[in-house]
Formats: sequence, structure tokens, C-alpha cells
Amino acid sequence: MRGKVKMPNTESAVSAAMEREMTAAEKSHGRTVESYLFDFDGLMEAVEIVRKVVGPTPQIDWPMLHDRTGAEVWVKHENHLPTGAFKMRGGLVMANSIASGRNGPLPAGIITASAGNHGLSQTFAGLRAGLKVTIVVPLTGNAEKIAAIRAMGAEVITDGHDFTASYEISRKIAKDRGLLMIEPFHPDLIRGVATYAYELFSAVHRLDTVYVPIGLGSGICGMIRTRDLLGLKTKVVGVVSKHSATYALSFDAKRPVPTETADTIADGLSVRVPNPFAVEIINGGADRIIQVDDDEIREAARIYHTDTHNMAEGAGVAALAGLMQERDKMQGKRVAVIMSGANISRPLLAEILK
Repeated sequence: MRGKVKMPNTESAVSAAMEREMTAAEKSHGRTVESYLFDFDGLMEAVEIVRKVVGPTPQIDWPMLHDRTGAEVWVKHENHLPTGAFKMRGGLVMANSIASGRNGPLPAGIITASAGNHGLSQTFAGLRAGLKVTIVVPLTGNAEKIAAIRAMGAEVITDGHDFTASYEISRKIAKDRGLLMIEPFHPDLIRGVATYAYELFSAVHRLDTVYVPIGLGSGICGMIRTRDLLGLKTKVVGVVSKHSATYALSFDAKRPVPTETADTIADGLSVRVPNPFAVEIINGGADRIIQVDDDEIREAARIYHTDTHNMAEGAGVAALAGLMQERDKMQGKRVAVIMSGANISRPLLAEILK
């Protein structure tokens, strides 16, 4: 069963309206694309914040993946983090900024929309910083991720047919309750998740290509900026679901292109409305964007289980699915794939591995 459902044709108008609303929200804070382009000192500050809570995740060159692809494949294991996904890094940096007063007076609480991992991140980090946390999750969200968010102590509101609808609802609740809205694409979040790119590039030198899954875009934007700050020539390749292809379409069109559907088993990739600033950063720094279908995602999950005995969710295996699609051109090259998260639901995992 896929994580999202097809919406009526009227969703195209809604998507366009949501894109305008997201852009307006960013501009209301005086943000431009330059505000997302952190400097090296900012990156090092983020590394220090994250390492106070958790050490670097491993990057492992798995021999069976090498044999299977013909490339030297380094897996960046973000699935080893306490929340099971890379977004925890951004949550820690964001919470640090809020608690320190960098983002203004201490709020009554924070609220955000999430399909799962972003919500886990904000809950984990926000509660550590003494903040009240509210998470709005889609009706079709991953039940196990939602249960984990609730178990951590956040208030969970289940509303909206997908992430984009939940985002709209969360903004209304923020206004009604006087909560600080945590935009899912925010400079502190990008700077935080960029720390995994710094770890990878510091540990594995002379990478030809790194494959990065794209949800709303924080991971790949952090990767691009970190590569550029370090003066590296590594190609950054984004991977999206064929069934949630907004960033691939935006890359080709060189402008934000919303979609009517985000119908994929990879809930972390399920985005209909791209962030316009993410589009600008990706279009300026990615080499290409690959689309993978749900069958390729299933196969990549099976490969990870067989070759590494790691469990990963749909978004977490997407980078490997992208490499498998391009393995002929990657022969003999040193590449990395980001295993962004482990939080796959048990029913979906059982269906894939049967």
C-alpha cells in the first residue's frame, strides 16, 4: 500500500496556492536564498551542537554492494541516529537557536507538520530544550512514526490528506494558539543536517558522486553547500520518487513545479509542493535528479537487507535505488549513498521482504 493517495484535479490549484503561501512565509521572515547558504563557521557551530548529543554516524564500504554495483560504495548510515533518521541533526540546531533566543523570545511552544521523521526530530530536540511540541501529521502517515512521536511526549494532531495539507493546517493552528511555526525547510534545519555531509566528506576522500534522497530538500541542500564550502568536485545527484517528482520536474523546468499527486511507498519523499529556495539551491548545485519507482525502492530495500543487514525506509533506500539505476556509468568509481532513515513500517517491510 502506498503512503499517499491520488487527489482530484483541483489539487493543482491548491498546490499552486500552497507554493505561494510557503514563499510568502519565508519572505515574511526576510529570507532570501542567500540566508540558507551558511558559512564554514556556521557549519562548525552546527557540528559542535550535534556532537554534544550524538557522535558521528558511520560510513561503511560494504563489499557485497561493491560486487553488485561495480563501484566502491560508501553508505552513510543516518539510520543509526536515536530517532532513526538524519533530520534529528536539524532539530538539534533549530532547538538550540530557539532556546538561545536567536529566533526571538522563547515561544509558548513549537508546532510543525511532518510525515514522520521531521516530527520525530522536532519532538526529540524540542523537548530536550524544554519546549512544548505539537506535530500535525497526515491521515495517511506512518503509524509507527506517529506512535513514536506521541510516546516521546509531543501533542500529535492527525489531520490532512498528505504532508502539504498538514502543513497548511499546522500554520493555522500556530496562529490560533500563538505557537512558533517550524517551517520544514529552514536555514537552521539545513545547517544541522549538513553535518552528515561534513562527516562523510571528512571521512571519505575523493568521492566522484554522492546520491542523496530528496523530500522537501534540506538534506541535498546541506550536501551541496558543504561540498562547495570544502572546495570539492564531487557530483551531487538527487533522487526522488517517480510518483512524487516535483523536484525532478522543477530541476528540468528551472522553476518550482508542484504536482497533483505524491503517491509513493516512500513517505519521506512524498512532497507535492517544492520549496522555491530549495529549488534554486538544487538547480544551482546538483548534477542531475533521478526518478525511481516503487519497485526500484522495494528492490533497494531488499538489497540493503541482503548486503548489509540494515533496515531502511523508502526514502532511506532511494539513493541506492538511484545508484542501481546508474550502475553501468558508475563502474570503478568511488561513490556514496545516503541511508537517510530506518523508520519503515512493519507491514511494508514484511511485504517487501516476503
